[in-house]
Amino acid sequence: MLFRQLFDSETCTFTYLLADERSKEAVLIDPVLEQVERDLQLLNELSLRLKYLIETHIHADHITGAALLKEKTGAQTVVSRKAGVENANRNVKTGDTISFGDSHLQVRETPGHTSSCMTLVWEMHGRKIAFTGDALFIRGCGRTDFQEGSPNTLYKSVHEQIFSLPDDTLIYPGHDYKGHTRSTVAEEKQFNPRLKLANDENAFADIMNGLNLAYPKKIDTALPANLRGGLAE
Repeated sequence: MLFRQLFDSETCTFTYLLADERSKEAVLIDPVLEQVERDLQLLNELSLRLKYLIETHIHADHITGAALLKEKTGAQTVVSRKAGVENANRNVKTGDTISFGDSHLQVRETPGHTSSCMTLVWEMHGRKIAFTGDALFIRGCGRTDFQEGSPNTLYKSVHEQIFSLPDDTLIYPGHDYKGHTRSTVAEEKQFNPRLKLANDENAFADIMNGLNLAYPKKIDTALPANLRGGLAE
């Protein structure tokens, strides 16, 4: 199997490229519009055929590159059944699988940051890997104050769908703002400050409701475009 972690420095967004080296089928998780040429070049260099473009949720901080990549590669787009994206090829739910070559991703819905969040679980060399989007960061988590977010829902999602995975499961988040690249379930259980300080979902809700975060600066352009799969008005 082939795995690459890619980074957009403006929005601190991670994009993930996964591929089956035998069949050359590949998926991209959370592509960024401004990085489409980078992603196409890498696919070409590695002789990969892009099968799926997957969004972990409807992003408010960047426009997805899915529409442009779909046009250029013929790949299908995949979103949560709760996302409401008008032109998505597949709408998935907990328990569904996204297959490429001899490999697959397992879908686990993890709402709370937004209503459409999902975590994708992959297995490589016998070890589970969780692509958590904005539900769980390294020593943090996504905000819960817009897009039908709910701190109580997020608390349940993380504990029931992510922390229920084996402790050695690798965590690859949708963003990082402090130079981290990956963590594990065991580390986040022990060291994630927001989740560690909260002994129940109400305590977690108090923490999240007291953050007083600034309005996302790109939400007014990113959100409408992403609800169209990355297409501008």
